[in-house]
Amino acid sequence: MLTREQNDLLTQTGPGTPMGNLFRRYWIPALLAEEIEGADCDPVRVQLLGEKLIAFRDSEGRIGLIDEFCSHRTASLYFGRNEEGGLRCAYHGWKYDIDGNCVDMPSEPEGSKFCSKIKQRAYRAVEAGGLIWAYMGDPDKEPPLPDLEWMDLNPEKRFISKRRQFSNYLQAMEGGIDSSHVSFAHRFNLDDDPLHSGTEGNKYLKADTRPKFEVAESDGGLLIGARRNADEESYYWRITQWMMPWYTIIPPFGEHNPMGGHAWVPIDDETCWAWSWNYHPTADFGEREINALNGGDGIHVKYKPGTYDPLASAENDYLMDRGAQRRKETFSGIAGIAAQDFSLQESMGIVADRTKERLGTSDAAIILARRRLLAALDEVDSGELPGLDPAHTRVRSTSILLPRDVPFQEGAKDVLVVKPGENFHSI
Repeated sequence: MLTREQNDLLTQTGPGTPMGNLFRRYWIPALLAEEIEGADCDPVRVQLLGEKLIAFRDSEGRIGLIDEFCSHRTASLYFGRNEEGGLRCAYHGWKYDIDGNCVDMPSEPEGSKFCSKIKQRAYRAVEAGGLIWAYMGDPDKEPPLPDLEWMDLNPEKRFISKRRQFSNYLQAMEGGIDSSHVSFAHRFNLDDDPLHSGTEGNKYLKADTRPKFEVAESDGGLLIGARRNADEESYYWRITQWMMPWYTIIPPFGEHNPMGGHAWVPIDDETCWAWSWNYHPTADFGEREINALNGGDGIHVKYKPGTYDPLASAENDYLMDRGAQRRKETFSGIAGIAAQDFSLQESMGIVADRTKERLGTSDAAIILARRRLLAALDEVDSGELPGLDPAHTRVRSTSILLPRDVPFQEGAKDVLVVKPGENFHSI
């Protein structure tokens, strides 16, 4: 249970807030590269950490990420003209380059120097791994990009999606490090979901619904071990990587299914982007997997047309089917791994009231993740924040059988790091 003050510290990420200052020390997944495809593309609205921005590529294909509202009369630059090396406001013609410099002011007298005094707020943005990444912090403290394994893979080996979630980022992220819910929320779908089916681990998940948790700090965040009984000599471990400030790598289900992971990025304090990715380190996706991924299976979703909002939403009770629930086709009556998660996370309210919680032993990872985030608030000005070093993100999760007398960190050590050209370990 947190105090009201602690809950506010963790969940408020706007400009000038302690957590907002912390998050601005990291590179932020901002949008899919395909959303601003090609030089002089249509500008796109982007909101991150409570700031409303516009993304575009100029005539040379360079990426701009600037304040949405023109410095003149605050009209939205979304309606602007992207042409000839910059974004021109449709109201009075003021024009900005990718660095936020005002490069033309046709509404002012010829020879006026007013233009040189105007600077639109702008952030550095780069493309990597099929995403546009933004850095919104102190330019003098800009870290290297993260080095998540899928970022170096060919597009044929990865699939990335995003969806808007209508809750604060924290309860979404906490769901990503809660391994005990898998035995319940997804209980009847692990065998039929095409990205999770046919694995030995499924039987352990369903047979033992009371996992024992062991959590250890890692260089980048936390190493979370969920232990279930396997046989008289072995435990079945699902080991999750949580990396600061918002990344999770899901323990895989069998070596033939892809790896998966998430990032939970605040749009504002009431909504977040839930980024989801699957990838194969050593093989291209097959037709079965491509169809499943494009169809919104696994950790992805079907969208409302023309948006990144899930088709299943609070407005339609997440398409709940009580008949399917009674027939044990789904545990909650809601179809889809992702919707089963976000329906419950959104049901907690826009910002969960953690003063009312009663946490148990299975919540150890959630407790320690909160402590790690709160502790990091005192280190914002440090260059040693967890997760800033790209090596901190060059890791894997795993599901593995280990002898009962072997600590999970030691027994799984060799399979928790990325080995280029080698597949991950999973059962």
